[in-house]
Amino acid sequence: MNENHRVFITGIGIISPLGLDVESTWSGIVSGHSGIDFITAFDTEGFDTSFAGEVKGFNAEDYLGRKEARRMDRFAQLAAVAAQEACRDAQLTRESMDPYRVGVIIGSGIGGIITLSQQFEVLSQRGPKRVTPFLIPMMLADMASAQVSMVTGSMGANYCLVSSCASGADALGQGWEMVRRGQQDVVLAGGAEAPLYPIAVAGFNALRALSRHNENPQHASRPFDVNRDGFVMGEGSAVLVLESQESAERRGVPPLAELRGYGATSDAHHLTEPSPTGQSAANAMTLALQNAGIKPSQVDYLNAHGTSTPLNDRQETKAIKLALGDDAYRVPISSTKSMTGHLLGAGGALEAAFCVLAMRDSKIPPTINLHDQDPDCDLNYTPNDSVDRKVSVAMSNSFGFGGHNSVLVFTDPKEIE
Repeated sequence: MNENHRVFITGIGIISPLGLDVESTWSGIVSGHSGIDFITAFDTEGFDTSFAGEVKGFNAEDYLGRKEARRMDRFAQLAAVAAQEACRDAQLTRESMDPYRVGVIIGSGIGGIITLSQQFEVLSQRGPKRVTPFLIPMMLADMASAQVSMVTGSMGANYCLVSSCASGADALGQGWEMVRRGQQDVVLAGGAEAPLYPIAVAGFNALRALSRHNENPQHASRPFDVNRDGFVMGEGSAVLVLESQESAERRGVPPLAELRGYGATSDAHHLTEPSPTGQSAANAMTLALQNAGIKPSQVDYLNAHGTSTPLNDRQETKAIKLALGDDAYRVPISSTKSMTGHLLGAGGALEAAFCVLAMRDSKIPPTINLHDQDPDCDLNYTPNDSVDRKVSVAMSNSFGFGGHNSVLVFTDPKEIE
């Protein structure tokens, strides 16, 4: 197969704690607004953390119909609706494509945990005969990709990729590989997560991974700040349309960006902690740049993993310095998780979308709540306010429990050949 196809981004769909579509979410990001607030999905009495990045005002039945929506876990609902927006943005219809040339890869860290948890309660309280027959097809992590394939009519390769908080980025990376080598003309790739249920919050609290700044949720996610104390959990979905140059030109659709490079490594170090040297994450960044044919001196923006945990932000800073050298101090960096929270398996896809939008609008998003910068985190994290600046090359870092490191490089196809 030909391995020289250029891969364009021709559409984006987003549902996030900042909005139910791309433009409302992006407006919140560039304005430095926080989508984090007290949890309304369940009673948080007794929990160490009482806040998260909830998607507000979302009713799946408005988009999918009552019957279909009720047969999907929330994470699959979010993915299906984000995919519909992405297809509209790309002017991708069932009539415009050979369905067997359109694939779907949707990553998710934990899949249908809400449905699974609810049905455990049914089992314990009402007995095994009352468990819904839809338990299995709603809880499986691949059901977001399956539902996306059904609502869009995509009949090519269709699967879920699970690599913890790198899942969405890896979905895009693997989709890039499929289009690049000619296996598919189009791949709908991204991530979806809906983890805001008692068992998930309790589990991350038990790990001491979540922030406990309950007095002011909007200021709880504070990446690279000396007072950071953990990440803020979020929910949502982002789906991007990856399309070969030939397909986009045939359909007459202008590209938003080119996905140019992807690199992935493993720390082989610890279940939850990043490697203390940062070298493996740096190698993923270097691989992505090499695959893209891009030098560190050409990078205009870096969307950091930036979780607001004490270990991640320090080790990621080391990794950026190792990968970019002296350019680490020049490149504007931001953690948009300061505004959205951490969408776990969907985070990498959402932040990839922000890289494309930064390129489109010549805007560097801020890292909000950065008021007392950690001396160990001494790079330019674009504190508190967005910056107007042309972006021709953007990178996105995504790291996950288990030592997953995944990095994507995007370029402006009009600027970088």
